Amino acid sequence: MQAMVLHKIGEPLRLEGRKLPEPRAGEILIEVEACAVCRTDLHIVDGDLKNARLPLIPGHEIVGKVVGIGQGVSVTRLGKRLGVPWLGHACGRCDYCRRGAENLCDEPIFTGYTRDGGFATHAIADDSFSIELDPAADAVSLAPLLCAGLIGWRSLKKCGEAQKIGLYGFGAAAHIITQICKWQGRKVYAFTRKGDLQAQSFASKLGAIWWGGSDEKPPEELDAAIIFAPIGDLVPKALQAVRKGGCVVCGGIHMSDIPSMPYAALWGERELVSVANLTRQDAKDFFPVAADAAVMTTTVRYSLEEANTALANLRSGHLSGAAVIVPTWKCHEVAHA
Repeated sequence: MQAMVLHKIGEPLRLEGRKLPEPRAGEILIEVEACAVCRTDLHIVDGDLKNARLPLIPGHEIVGKVVGIGQGVSVTRLGKRLGVPWLGHACGRCDYCRRGAENLCDEPIFTGYTRDGGFATHAIADDSFSIELDPAADAVSLAPLLCAGLIGWRSLKKCGEAQKIGLYGFGAAAHIITQICKWQGRKVYAFTRKGDLQAQSFASKLGAIWWGGSDEKPPEELDAAIIFAPIGDLVPKALQAVRKGGCVVCGGIHMSDIPSMPYAALWGERELVSVANLTRQDAKDFFPVAADAAVMTTTVRYSLEEANTALANLRSGHLSGAAVIVPTWKCHEVAHA
């Protein structure tokens, strides 16, 4: 197999050849068709998330076909198209797992962080934490749904019945959730980097009813806001944009420090909550909704060797939608977007 490997925090990934891994009991070996690039991958490579298992193959939005199985896995899995998300394993024993909150597991395994991920031609995954996907769908289009979609969905659920929703940071997750909100009859207000006309135009085309810089106030009070950008300074701004009794959801795994703010920004029974990881139930709930809403992901394709370029483009904000890595031997079959 081939893989892009992180050896040292802050350094570029290196293309390497490796022996094909053998799946252990309960595991599957996947031939990777596509792996989307998430901001969490940036946080890992840049060292914002500590204790990554090095050397490491990043990537946790994996779409691929099962080409090997470990003991205890049904042979019917061979040839199936599966998705591998961020939460790759939960212990099933801790208090959180026993009460159905496996996303808060005390002993989790995270794909592309504490276990090798999908910036490779092949990947190992837990069979029970893999998601069966439509075999007829485009693999590249599916890949961003495995994290941007799932985390966006979990964040949206935290908003309850909110009808007017602000999205701060209009990247991969926001462009998916905007489509779902529109299908549900909700109104989306898109907040982008100041002066980012490309992102604002993108939000407009997807159905946002208002768009502007994150330093701007929306034309009316919001019922809720979701912050996808990893910028703590946005928290007081979002709270000030939300009506009394509304909520602000922090949808990222990492965020810079939240600045001091007056209590008045939170007062009025406003709520500030975070979203941590995801559950298998999230996937069961989300994928039928995404299908019913006819969600279309906007993607830019990169070869395996171009993983560092994909990360750099995400870091600089020069992407509309999601970057997706297509393994080298398949990339020649598709044109770059």
